[in-house]
Amino acid sequence: MIRVVGCIVDQHDLALVALAATLCVLAAVATVMLAKHAASAGGRVRAAWFAVAAITIASGAWTTHFIAMLAFSPGLATAFDLRLTVLSFVVAVAFTGAGAMLRTVRRSAATAWIGGAVGGAGISAMHYIGVSALQIEGQILWDRQLVAASVLIGMGLGGAALAALADGRSLPRQAASATLLVLAIGGLHFTGMGAITIVPDPTVVVPESALPKAWLAVAVALASVVILALAGAGLAMDLRERRRSQGESARLRSLANAAVEGLLVCDGETIVTANDSFAALVRRQPQDVPGTALAEYLPREGGRLHALDQPLETDLVRSDGSRIPVELIVRTIDYAARPHFAVAMRDLRARRRAERQIEYLAHHDALTGLANRASFDRRIGQEMQLASASGRKLAVLCLNLDRFKEVNDLFGHAAGDALLTMIARLVTGLLDETQLMARLSGDEFVVLVPCDHAATAGRLAERILESLRETARGTDGPKAATSIGIAVYPDDASDHNALLICADTAVYRAKQEGRGTYRFFEARMGAQVRERRLLEHDLRMAVDRGELELVYQPQTGGEAGAVVGFEALLRWNHPSRGSISPSVFIPIAEESGAILQVGEWVLREACREAARWRRPLSIAVNVSAVQIHAPNFLDLLVAILRETGLAPSRLEIEITETALIRDPSRALTVLRGVKELGVHIAMDDFGTGYSSLSNLRTFPFDKIKIDRSFISQIESNHQAAAIVRSVLGLGHGLQMRVIVEGVETQAELAFLEAENCRSLQGYLIGRPAAIETFSALTMGGTIAEERLVA
Repeated sequence: MIRVVGCIVDQHDLALVALAATLCVLAAVATVMLAKHAASAGGRVRAAWFAVAAITIASGAWTTHFIAMLAFSPGLATAFDLRLTVLSFVVAVAFTGAGAMLRTVRRSAATAWIGGAVGGAGISAMHYIGVSALQIEGQILWDRQLVAASVLIGMGLGGAALAALADGRSLPRQAASATLLVLAIGGLHFTGMGAITIVPDPTVVVPESALPKAWLAVAVALASVVILALAGAGLAMDLRERRRSQGESARLRSLANAAVEGLLVCDGETIVTANDSFAALVRRQPQDVPGTALAEYLPREGGRLHALDQPLETDLVRSDGSRIPVELIVRTIDYAARPHFAVAMRDLRARRRAERQIEYLAHHDALTGLANRASFDRRIGQEMQLASASGRKLAVLCLNLDRFKEVNDLFGHAAGDALLTMIARLVTGLLDETQLMARLSGDEFVVLVPCDHAATAGRLAERILESLRETARGTDGPKAATSIGIAVYPDDASDHNALLICADTAVYRAKQEGRGTYRFFEARMGAQVRERRLLEHDLRMAVDRGELELVYQPQTGGEAGAVVGFEALLRWNHPSRGSISPSVFIPIAEESGAILQVGEWVLREACREAARWRRPLSIAVNVSAVQIHAPNFLDLLVAILRETGLAPSRLEIEITETALIRDPSRALTVLRGVKELGVHIAMDDFGTGYSSLSNLRTFPFDKIKIDRSFISQIESNHQAAAIVRSVLGLGHGLQMRVIVEGVETQAELAFLEAENCRSLQGYLIGRPAAIETFSALTMGGTIAEERLVA
């Protein structure tokens, strides 16, 4: 070590030594930068850039060596052999290039050490060939130990430098690699120079053809500058191209990140790049995914994924070990000038949830979660087979909510849905594991009850009704009430469709007998219910078929008893049954909801007919409670008046007290709206309701119609006569018109005239007939105004 230091200090120009060291550092830094750039490239581009890096370090080492040789001052005349000088450069480039190529072909820690050692051996050979090129007036003696040490320093530190550089991705490794390169070159040179002993020899003459030191200095300096400049320029150009490529890659990555599916590009089994969606799927940071093995996420697919030619469903392993279902689509692409394969990865969790939901909805009701008709049909078939095999019975309880349509009309469909859900939850809570509740349609439920005796089904029906009554007592909203029909297999039917029909028939009987109760099926019920359902079916089509017609019955008023208007009365002429009484089909229409269509037709036809009359007689139309509580009744009334052109003051709607007691506040709002239109309102069948006097005070009635049941008894029943007198007096006191309907005899007429009642309607005044029968009244000339006003 003392000899080497002495050689540097005593036999070298320190200024040139500093220049050599500076060039050596620049070459090492340039080499590391080029190697870093080469490591990030791929394929042939990587090999080309490693070759440029090898040439750069070789030229840097050669330049450092010869500048240091120029700095060497042994005190004798010196020159350099041109051929050996050039040979030393060629050897340096060849060996460092071979080391770089070895590192490129096989990327491992061992090849990094070996490649660096090969490069170090080349620099050692360059050094000693360069020393051999030295022409000096003396003999050169070598210290073999220092020569060996210099070679070991060059190869060892060279290998360490390349191993430290690895792929050149971290700044500390780059700095360490550059430092080791400088130490390898400098340590080799000055240790080797310390191994030289020059003995002056006058017989040795420097040839004139030798290259002078001055010329060598200029050539070395120029070569170093040119080589380093070319390396820097190439690096700058490639970095600019790389920035452009990175910009494009960033745009492509941004586009890839916009995709919902996970996208990744693989080089063999190694992930090269991936979008943020894939990183989110595997629960990793996006920068941590590239470089990882594909098998880490798809262990079942192994190395067969690149050969996949159709979508594949599999499980994706996440960073926490959990698995999620995904669908893979694989395509081969060109990436970085090499074939790679791209994988599109679609998260199937939402699809699987949807499939499970679809499967659930295929067998369950979406609102209540109960079994639907398909599940019920399958289950009842199984239960009937079990009942047959075991000799037991199977009861079917059909639940049909009472006045459920009114709940929807008055409180809205959300309240109706909540009521259905509550009933499903309440009834299900009363069942055991052998029983099943299903929802077959809007407000129709059915319960399957395997049992030994029909009484078991009756007790369950009683518990259901009692639970609903208790629930209704504790709520201010719509009340939960139902009628229940029970049919038993095999007593009542032998197949499930017939069994359901029997249970449904029993429900109708329960509704007819007061609602809120249950009934077992009886054979005689079938014919009655079938008849009723046939009428309901035909009634729904009666309007379209033109089977309905209106007849008109005159009403008198005023002192002279003149006709002041008509009441429109509905008739149904069935094509096969003939004339059907309104007392038969009107209740069916109200119960089934068909009254809305029928009532609209009656109102429109009556208004259209009255609008044709020359005389402005009034027209009275009966309106059902169902129509009054319909949400669009006022809008419908306005539309009909506008469409027919009838003056609102000529129209009078007649309602019974039934329309008032269901929902008084709703009825009051509707009737006030009717009154604001200018339409008159009459209370029909007065005296047969529950709170008539209170209703007269609360609701905006213009007229009272005394029910015919009182008039027919005034001759034989003093109480009936007293009631009629009282009502007439009440009307006068309230300044409200009172019309008596059902007047059929002269005695009844005389009684009413004696009571100063002139507003009459009945067979004695005129029987209901087609309007053409009264054309003299409707189309006659002008009459005195006082005869038209009651």
